[in-house]
Amino acid sequence: MTTTALITGATAGIGAAFARRLARSGYRLVLVARDTERLERAADDLRAKFGIDTEVLTADLATEAGIAAVETRLGDAAHPVDLLVNNAGFGNKGAFLTVPLQDELDMLKVHVEAVLRLTTAALPGMRERGRGAIVNVASVAAFLPRGTYGASKAWVVSFTQGVMRDLGGSGVRLMALCPGFTHTEFHQRAGMGTGNIPSWGWLSAERVVDEAMRDLARGRSLSVPSKRYKIAVTIARLLPSGKLGGVSSKAARTYRTD
Repeated sequence: MTTTALITGATAGIGAAFARRLARSGYRLVLVARDTERLERAADDLRAKFGIDTEVLTADLATEAGIAAVETRLGDAAHPVDLLVNNAGFGNKGAFLTVPLQDELDMLKVHVEAVLRLTTAALPGMRERGRGAIVNVASVAAFLPRGTYGASKAWVVSFTQGVMRDLGGSGVRLMALCPGFTHTEFHQRAGMGTGNIPSWGWLSAERVVDEAMRDLARGRSLSVPSKRYKIAVTIARLLPSGKLGGVSSKAARTYRTD
């Protein structure tokens, strides 16, 4: 039986790395993103390289119509999704009050509402079948005071781990993936400078996905790729938030972590 994975934000960065990794493992893919032309190119490339069945779904998760379209696909019992990767996301450049309110609300729509609704759409079928998995992509910023971005990612972590506890024994796994700085289009799209980030701070999207898949197979509800970021998250959890606030707030004015 072929396993099907649906990936949001599937045409670049971590989402594209998930698509390649899962295609190599023989998954049937449903790729979700805003750009139809780019989706089609990505699907054609995956079909050519891996010979797998690939479906595309154009959807902007900052809109009601976009979320609803993906909900409908996840609820299709005739073509069930076994693995959902909620990866779509973006950052806003600038400190709080310098970013337009609508941009902040769009971020919450993608990072919070879409994750909540798509997880809700996928879970009933998975629970009924007694198997399935959901990976919600968060960030190490979830553990730092970082305005709307960090707050939305902290919600993803808390939500994912809470639902995982509620579904104990169901055969369904949920995991929050919290990468550090990763080579993607994320910062460029947001117009954020990254020149002050040392080379050792960067991870490849492929490494992030490989570690995520290992952690998912081990049944973990939280994945923080690389030892350096595991240590950073441990320290962030131990220190009072006030100790981190100054550094984190200053950094957020030039870049964010994804």
